Amino acid sequence: MSPKESSRRRSWLWEGRRELGAAGEDSSSQSRCCRSSRKRRRDDFQLGPAWWRLNLGLLWILWRFGYSARLLQTNHYRTAASNTSSPAVWMLLAQRSGRTPALFAVVQKRRIHTMPEAAQGNPNPELYSPHPEVRGMMLLNREAFKRTVVVPALKVKKEIVHTLLKSLKHAVLQRPGLKRVVEDPEDEDSKLVILDPHKIPEFSLGESEKEVLKQLHVSPEVSKYHLELTYENFKSDEILRAVLPEGQDVTSGFSRVGHIAHLNLRDHQLPYRHLIGQVIVDKNPGITCVVNKTNIIDSTYRNFQMEVLAGESNLVTKVKENNFTYELDFAKVYWNPRLSTEHGRIVELLKPGDVLFDVFAGIGPFAIPAAKKKCVVFANDLNPESYSWLLHNCKLNKVDGKIKAFNMDGRDFLLGPVREELRKELTLVKEQKTAFHIVMNLPALAIEFLDVFRHLLVGEPCSAAVLPTVHCYGFSKHENPAKDIQERAEAALGASLEGRCSTYLVRNVAPNKEMLCITFQIPADVLYKRPCPAEDKPALKRLRTCQDVTEEGLQS
Repeated sequence: MSPKESSRRRSWLWEGRRELGAAGEDSSSQSRCCRSSRKRRRDDFQLGPAWWRLNLGLLWILWRFGYSARLLQTNHYRTAASNTSSPAVWMLLAQRSGRTPALFAVVQKRRIHTMPEAAQGNPNPELYSPHPEVRGMMLLNREAFKRTVVVPALKVKKEIVHTLLKSLKHAVLQRPGLKRVVEDPEDEDSKLVILDPHKIPEFSLGESEKEVLKQLHVSPEVSKYHLELTYENFKSDEILRAVLPEGQDVTSGFSRVGHIAHLNLRDHQLPYRHLIGQVIVDKNPGITCVVNKTNIIDSTYRNFQMEVLAGESNLVTKVKENNFTYELDFAKVYWNPRLSTEHGRIVELLKPGDVLFDVFAGIGPFAIPAAKKKCVVFANDLNPESYSWLLHNCKLNKVDGKIKAFNMDGRDFLLGPVREELRKELTLVKEQKTAFHIVMNLPALAIEFLDVFRHLLVGEPCSAAVLPTVHCYGFSKHENPAKDIQERAEAALGASLEGRCSTYLVRNVAPNKEMLCITFQIPADVLYKRPCPAEDKPALKRLRTCQDVTEEGLQS
């Protein structure tokens, strides 16, 4: 092929790729393509002329410079885009010619990255499942999980075991508590390297593995090794999936608070709750207590009743968050490790010298980092236990002299210390050097407290730049959570926040339930009540008294 013809074909190929990209961007109703660094999916892709032009161009070039089909094993894979015609055509041509385009090999490799084990040629997906007799077990019996399975193994000389493990690390067995290398009972100078049967289906090595063995002068003969599995070798989700009734959801996730694992079990899991708790203790180092929430969070003190499922009953624990240490009694105060990022986000907004009013402070995850940042902090919580642990954690983090702590109702705190401090400070601040932040982290009720800001202060408004900024949290089940939170805040304030607020999605609490934070500066006409101007009125005439009449008579 002449250089001119080759250049013309490359131009034709890239033109087709540009047309294909443009078609995908301009026609989202006909073509949806979601790409990320981790996975690629293609659903209902409508093939157009540009697509075929691209494929035919690639086919011609790669037909000339294709690679052997033996380097690609795709016969046992089902792809997510099985309704797409192009790959099928490519494979048909490849099968007939004995050649597979290299680019297609790359695409196939990416598309099967998230395929389940059954799709990866796994001959026995239940190989690592515990014995079927454990189904329905409610009292944990670890001995019942013992079973023996047959796995592939390679006989290797002792001196090259380490090299072989590095070269075949993708195919070597990796299970908790299991040795990858064991003694060879027939040869003292050799070891047996245990292979993963999921990676070596039907005890048959692939071409790449055989090439590695050839370079190391190791026999490619795969032997069968009888491997005993015990309770210690199974993962927690494998154990729970084998025990719980078939077809039911398996929840192995939990929130960790120090040495405590906190679960929210569903009704169908409750009969197995003690077994689930013990499995979590066994499989998670450092967890010595597992609890399950038995009711909703109480709105007054933000704590909830719980049942200890396994381990010790000690619920006083220590946690670390954003380089700060907190101690607490998990049974008596509120703590949620999922809010760590949100705590850090708010503290990041503060600058040294700013003033923070934490209305529902808990044990201090907002207040203590703010005090360390040299902010002036007023922290309050209604729960006496939270107040006590707040004082304790202030000392623990060496900020006890920088936080003014209160044990009051949130409304009383706003009407008392907050109003007094604002009235004193806002009259002194003339430039935007100090910012005032009010954090209200009580998602179930905080929005109901916003009406306190109506005419909280009396007098002429201060500069708009120093008006207090409120960070108020709330839950929403609305289809448009941000709009819902804003409308509820506006109703409480009696004023519009359109264009004057922002909403931030904190986390998904439950299906169709979001936790959000709405941030806004309190409008001056909401915060201030202006005094009525004095009106000019004529002086009232004094009524004459009997004494006045007598004095006039004497003078006459």
